[in-house]
Amino acid sequence: MRNPIRRARLAWAALCWAVASAGACAQAVYPQHAVKLIVPWPAGGSVDIAARVIAEQLSVNLGQPVIVDNRPGAAGNIGATMAAQSAPDGYTLLMATTPMIINRSLYRNLPFDLARDFTPVSQLVTLSYVLVAHPSVAHSVPELIAKAKASPGQLSYASSGPGTQLHLIGEGFKRQAGIDIVHVPYKGAPPALADMLGGHVHLMFPGFPVVEPLLKSGQLKALAVVSKRRLALLPNVPTLAQAGVPNLDFTEWYGVVAPAGTPDKIVAQLNGEIVKILKMPDVRQRLAGRGFDPVGGTSQEFAELIVEEQKKWAATVAQSGVRVDE
Repeated sequence: MRNPIRRARLAWAALCWAVASAGACAQAVYPQHAVKLIVPWPAGGSVDIAARVIAEQLSVNLGQPVIVDNRPGAAGNIGATMAAQSAPDGYTLLMATTPMIINRSLYRNLPFDLARDFTPVSQLVTLSYVLVAHPSVAHSVPELIAKAKASPGQLSYASSGPGTQLHLIGEGFKRQAGIDIVHVPYKGAPPALADMLGGHVHLMFPGFPVVEPLLKSGQLKALAVVSKRRLALLPNVPTLAQAGVPNLDFTEWYGVVAPAGTPDKIVAQLNGEIVKILKMPDVRQRLAGRGFDPVGGTSQEFAELIVEEQKKWAATVAQSGVRVDE
C-alpha cells in the first residue's frame, strides 16, 4: 500500500474499531482538549492573519484553545500533507488556500488531494491581489511596462513560491503586457516583501491584507488591483484592466477543512461555530479592515467551490506553461 494517507486512515479506523466498546474514539462532548489549526504559510502572511482572527474567537466558542500551527514550505504542500495524515478526530484542522488547488496541476507526485483527502468545513474569506512596486521603480502600470520594455530582463517580481497563484499572476502579467521580467520565488509573502523593501526585487502581486500596512506607510506603492473592481480600501488604485492590462482577474479564498473521515457531527459543529463567528460585527470589522471579505456558508457550498476552482486553475496552469518538477 503506497499511499501514506490511506495507511493513516486505515490505522485510525482499526484503532477505533478495537476500542469502540470503551468509547475511546468518540467522546460525548467535543472538544475535550486543544484543537490545532495548521497554517501552511509563514506567520505574518495573509493566511496567518485570517487564521488568527478566526482561531481567537473559535477558542472562546469551543471552550478549548485553538492553536495556530505555522508549517510553511513547498507552496503549502508540507502543512497540507501533515494535516491529511492526521487522525480524523476534529483535533487537527487545516487552513485551505488557493495554492492547494493549483498544486494538483503542477506536482506529479502530490501526496494529497484537497477534494479527496479532506472534508470541507467552511469557507472563511475572499481577498484581492494587488500589483505593488518599490516607489523607486514606478508609480503606475504604464510607467512600469515602459521601464520593463526599455530594459528586458532587468526587473524582477517576487512570489510566495514556484507555481503559487502569485507566480501564475506574474507570468500572466508578463504575457499580457508583453514584457520580460524575472521570477524570484520565496517561501511565502513576508520574506518576499522584506526583500522588496530592501530593493532586492522590484514588484509583486500579494494579497492585499499582508501588504496593506506597507502601502499605508508609503514603503511600497500599489499600482493596480488584480480583480474586476477597485477595492474600497484603495479607491484611487485602478484595476489592471483599467490600467491597460486586460484578462487578469483573480480572487483568492481561504477556508477550513478537516481530514477526510472526520465525524459529520464534529464537522457540523465546527461549521456552525465558524459561520456564527463570521457574522459577528467585531470580527467582520477586523477582517474587512484588513481587506478580507467574510463569506461563511455550508460545508457543501465549500465543497462545490473546491471542485469549480480545480477546473479553473487547471486551465490557468495549462495556459501559463508553468511546471514544477517535484
